[in-house]
Amino acid sequence: TFEGRIGRAMFWQGTIFSVMTALLAIAVLLLAVAIGFANAVAFVLGAIVFIPSVIASIAVGIKRLHDRNKSGWWLVVLYVVPNVISLGVIGANEGIAVLSLIVLLASFAISIWALVELGCLRGTAGPNRYGEDPLANA
Repeated sequence: TFEGRIGRAMFWQGTIFSVMTALLAIAVLLLAVAIGFANAVAFVLGAIVFIPSVIASIAVGIKRLHDRNKSGWWLVVLYVVPNVISLGVIGANEGIAVLSLIVLLASFAISIWALVELGCLRGTAGPNRYGEDPLANA
């Protein structure tokens, strides 16, 4: 679910699961192309494996933000913004190389912030508006 709280250990377990599932999706996609499936079929097979990974990653991120007493909407800033910024810079004109570098550094800084916020900082001690402290019973 997307409700409740999880601690750092569960966040890292969920992150490892999502990464492994994404790698499995890539492997399925490559295997499908290698054995001659049409690209559309390979894409569908990869998506069948990849979509649950994305949903799990979003749920884990939201629950971790809840543990930090923050809204799940912060995932837009932490997950989406760096990727959108990076994609925008990749298609940019070479004439704006310095601006592109600055924008990429900003994207990298947001990604580091996400890593620290979600994976390193302790959650709110005791209950908060999202539920009980996951470490209270540990």
